[in-house]
Amino acid sequence: MTRRLLRSLEHKYKNHRYAFPLLVGLAFAFVGLILATTLRGGNIIAQDQFDDSNIVLLHVDNQTKTLPTREKTVKALLDNAGVKINSGDVVEPALDTKIDSDDFRVNVYRAAPVVIHDSDKRIVTTSAAQTSRSIADQAGIEVYPEDEITTVPSNDFMRDGIGSKVVINRSTPATLNIYGTSLPVRTHAKTVGELLSEKNVILADGDQVTPSKDTTLQEGVQVFVTRYGVQVVTAEESIAMPVETVEDSSLSFGTSAVRQVGAEGKKSVTYEIQTENGVEVGRKLIQEVVVQEPIKQIVARGKAFNIATDKASVMRAAGIAESDFPYVDYIVGKESHWGVTARNSSSGAYGLCQAMPGSKMASVAGDWESNPVTQLKWCSGYATGRYGSWQGAYNAWVSKGWW
Repeated sequence: MTRRLLRSLEHKYKNHRYAFPLLVGLAFAFVGLILATTLRGGNIIAQDQFDDSNIVLLHVDNQTKTLPTREKTVKALLDNAGVKINSGDVVEPALDTKIDSDDFRVNVYRAAPVVIHDSDKRIVTTSAAQTSRSIADQAGIEVYPEDEITTVPSNDFMRDGIGSKVVINRSTPATLNIYGTSLPVRTHAKTVGELLSEKNVILADGDQVTPSKDTTLQEGVQVFVTRYGVQVVTAEESIAMPVETVEDSSLSFGTSAVRQVGAEGKKSVTYEIQTENGVEVGRKLIQEVVVQEPIKQIVARGKAFNIATDKASVMRAAGIAESDFPYVDYIVGKESHWGVTARNSSSGAYGLCQAMPGSKMASVAGDWESNPVTQLKWCSGYATGRYGSWQGAYNAWVSKGWW
């Protein structure tokens, strides 16, 4: 057919010097397009293993745009799309996040007016941060773990406008001296006794407190707890940073965004030294004082996923439960970009989930080199055999970057 078409064109345009070569080029391009479409439609896995482009869903300025891109990071995508990030704006996931899967979601939250009331200071700023502490951090205001920071409705629209209002209730700095060890602390306690109770200071018989427990706390006050006739030693230890994870359907499965930066706390641990004949034989815990509260880190974890029909068909045929589809799609997308014949030239790993060597998959069926169902059946056995489940395999991949 192709030869007949070329002969017809040559005869018709033989007197036109440039028309015939141009038409031949267009004919080949047309035939190539048909072949590419046919081959692509005939393969149940449409994504070519060498295609490094991804589809991104960009939500910005109240619009969602679907963008094909070969950019490797969120920042490069936004730069290429001409999206300007202004002071106070928030991008999720972070700008340095790699784009390595289809239906990858990027959200740009524009900053809105915020008024921060910090004691007698009033700071007007803009922010898109989602927690009160993050708003203060973004505004460059130093806050302490013990400071109370809340977002409240404004009751003075003439002064504060219609934006959010953040109120910082500062903690009071003080010094606790426990058996000779000086500990700087911050507190909302009103008296010395409340401070000791807040910091979990346990007083034993014979302990003396100066000033007295009913003394009103003033900024910079020093509180002494003394015990005579006892040898003590004090050590500083860290308090683990608490982490709160929230599921977010606006982020792609497998991505995350830190919405509030956390930090470890500090505590002072005091031991009584037990001796015999002047030699230490043991230690007894007598005080454990929280010097600095830990700050909770809040992490948003993406849960949005969109499994293409062809991928879903293959996973069902391989006997994979639909509840596991997101985990399978994430791992296979990372390993081979859904390339059935994807091969790692250095390690020899092969196929959808990069079995090494690929011939391992022959234990399922002889068509392992080209059948995605066969490959996924082997992958399922590997996932459950090594990690207990596809979810376990996903957790391992996220932790290690491989499985």
